[in-house]
Amino acid sequence: MTRSKIGIVGAGAVGTSTAFACLSGGVAREIALYDLNAEKVRAEYLDFAHGSMFFEPSSVRGSHDIEVLRDSDIVIMTAGAKPKPGQSRLDVATTNAEILRAVIPAVLEVAPEAIFILVTNPCDVLTVIAQEISGLPRERVISAGTLLDTARLRWLLAHRAGGIAESSIHAHVIGEHGDTSFPLWSQASIGPVPVSEFTLPDGTKPFAEHAQSAIAQEVREAGWAIVQAKGTTNSAIGLASARIARATLRDERVILPLSIVLEGEWGLSGVALSVPTVVGRAGIEQVLDLPITDAERAALERSATAIRAAVAKVRQ
Repeated sequence: MTRSKIGIVGAGAVGTSTAFACLSGGVAREIALYDLNAEKVRAEYLDFAHGSMFFEPSSVRGSHDIEVLRDSDIVIMTAGAKPKPGQSRLDVATTNAEILRAVIPAVLEVAPEAIFILVTNPCDVLTVIAQEISGLPRERVISAGTLLDTARLRWLLAHRAGGIAESSIHAHVIGEHGDTSFPLWSQASIGPVPVSEFTLPDGTKPFAEHAQSAIAQEVREAGWAIVQAKGTTNSAIGLASARIARATLRDERVILPLSIVLEGEWGLSGVALSVPTVVGRAGIEQVLDLPITDAERAALERSATAIRAAVAKVRQ
């Protein structure tokens, strides 16, 4: 692997899970953790460093000094307030936008060529705000968006399809990473079989149209179920963040559903939503546009409306 560095802002549960996923997967030569809590970030860094002989060749650093992020190729933003019980991801938008306004200019001073990956919620709203703050091209300010929602959907479909390998499940969740997200059922398939036509050995069709809304709701609520039980979701989003970083650093040109500020694609502009994108060394290198049903178009418009309203509130 050539010289590569991932900076992670925030040494909380998501930030450290992301660091662990990057280190154990050998995603970059160096992982740098930054957090204002000097004692906490030093402890997290040492905990990783003590296990370095078990990782792929790489180094790890941690500091409350922004210099630790110098020359990062990728900066993953995980710091921010979490929604309290009864709140949605959109309810913490203003607080987390203020964090971005404080951090992004400082990061750009030490890592002016970095690609930003936003994990902090509401990630779609913050993608719009972060691009405005940074002035960077849109392909360098992206968020994990519905990548984790898509992983949850594929896991669920694989399980209900009788244990079909997830690599054979072709389905995406698009729109807002939140209450208005939805699976793109018209494009979903299991192997070459349209998902609505997939039949189990006993002749039943587990993904017929009447079952799809319940599956979509289960996917949307999956994260909240975990939060209620353990207080946070961190492991899967850490893996998802590492996946985006790997695709970028290794120029994989893989298709992932990520959030980017749209510029006319899907009939939308000035709003960040997750749609299938091509991810490579420049960040998001292409936004794919697909034929969708009228119902899916309306659902995407609902997502856009929700994000626009939240962005307008943050700008006040």
